[in-house]
Amino acid sequence: MRRTLVAIATALAASGAWAVYPDKPITIVVPYAAGGPTDKVARDLADALRKPLGNATLVIENVSGAGGTLGATRVAKAAPDGYTLLLAHTGLSAAPTLYRHLPYDTLQDFEYLGLVNEVPMLLVGKPALPAGNVAQLIAWLRLHQGQANLAHTGLGSPSHLCGILFASSTGISVRPVPYKDTAPALADLVGGQVDLMCDQPANTVSQIVTGKVKAYAVTGRHHVDTPALARLPTLDEAGVPSFELSIWHGLYAPRGTPKAVLAKVNGALRQALKDADFVQRERAMGAVPVGDARLDGAQHKKFVEAEIEKWRPVIRRSGQFAD
Repeated sequence: MRRTLVAIATALAASGAWAVYPDKPITIVVPYAAGGPTDKVARDLADALRKPLGNATLVIENVSGAGGTLGATRVAKAAPDGYTLLLAHTGLSAAPTLYRHLPYDTLQDFEYLGLVNEVPMLLVGKPALPAGNVAQLIAWLRLHQGQANLAHTGLGSPSHLCGILFASSTGISVRPVPYKDTAPALADLVGGQVDLMCDQPANTVSQIVTGKVKAYAVTGRHHVDTPALARLPTLDEAGVPSFELSIWHGLYAPRGTPKAVLAKVNGALRQALKDADFVQRERAMGAVPVGDARLDGAQHKKFVEAEIEKWRPVIRRSGQFAD
């Protein structure tokens, strides 16, 4: 059936039938629940894409579950006509190692349309932690090897990946504590039930400013462009060499989508990421729209391929796999 759909799409592309694309609503599948950070990115992006796509109607469809793999599978198996797209994050590159029976091939079953943004994360701790900086935190964790815990929002989530990368980079064993969502995890961090957590600035800045949690470092390459966090060091600067983790979001279409459609969506994406309102919304949540070579589909794919290779040994060392 899928081969038939691809053949039809190819034939239509050859006949020039996609010149009027889009002539019906486009669905952007978000493989996570409504109301979360990725959902917000998708909705903001949809708003910015409407005009470059000729005032098209874009609909967000939340298909959550199984660490984002249900939504990704939905798009991988969709008709390759440009009317079903995927907005996925960093977890897409962890899934090939994390899941033993992934129902799609990350590098073969999608057309890569370009990266959308990068969002730094923060390593934060409960207010009662005695450590005042990263060096003191690492020393404290070594004294409590295997006893301290770190909250995350599910296998393959950026907070989970941050935790296992931190453990791998420092050689410190930290017990993972999974949650279904950020809100209860952050509430338990504030209450002192868990010791550490990695999360986005948008979720944590108010708690940091009010002293409800301690901020230790930025997990990405750059400082956070927010006055309250401007002096916060990166983990690399604070003594965890080469530590780098940012949440990135990318846009994807099913394999076999006509090149004419891919070119049109990519062109619209490039315009959307320069939209002043979109840029302002992204910066408000600590995100930076992508403006480099990874906006090109081929470069985007190379980046994700490198990310898969980056996470494979980290996940294997952690021993934390999904069924």
